[in-house]
Amino acid sequence: MNREQLAAAYAAPGRHYHNLAHIEDCLAALARVDGLSAAERETVTEAIWWHDVVYDPARSDNEERSAELAEQYVRTDLRQDVGRLIRLTKTHDVSAGDRLGAILISIDLSILGTDPARYDAYAAAIRQEFSHVSEDDYRIGRARVLRRFAAREVIFPDPDFAAMYDRPARANLAREVAALGVGA
Repeated sequence: MNREQLAAAYAAPGRHYHNLAHIEDCLAALARVDGLSAAERETVTEAIWWHDVVYDPARSDNEERSAELAEQYVRTDLRQDVGRLIRLTKTHDVSAGDRLGAILISIDLSILGTDPARYDAYAAAIRQEFSHVSEDDYRIGRARVLRRFAAREVIFPDPDFAAMYDRPARANLAREVAALGVGA
């Protein structure tokens, strides 16, 4: 599977947020990260390209399926690390000292800390991806997810991303939870 085929997967119908624009945003964020070796940068680049290649909002195994697909196609010496990084995107939990994991997860979540208009466009795109879910169920589920992120001591495990995005992310999360109108 080459980049053109990957790009085609991200252009599939129903992908309103988890699409090629998300991958391009992630790659642009990676380009701003300093202090990575060429091998580390290549590993994170591959993880970005592959992390949402399988995306079906009705399934709970997208990350595992994406990791398995990546492990079939990426260069042999990168397979294990790329697969491991992709699997982190299921929970967004990163072990202390896992710099590449911290960078990938922070990049993946950076949309949470963008300006309110961009965040609102992201939230609307997520709702479109979950159009198969009733409005009430969506509001309850989405509020639960957002509250879990807001309750984290650290949303962005990479300190540079945390310094830049934590405060606006918390404001965006609180604003969307309030808009969802769902009690705790």
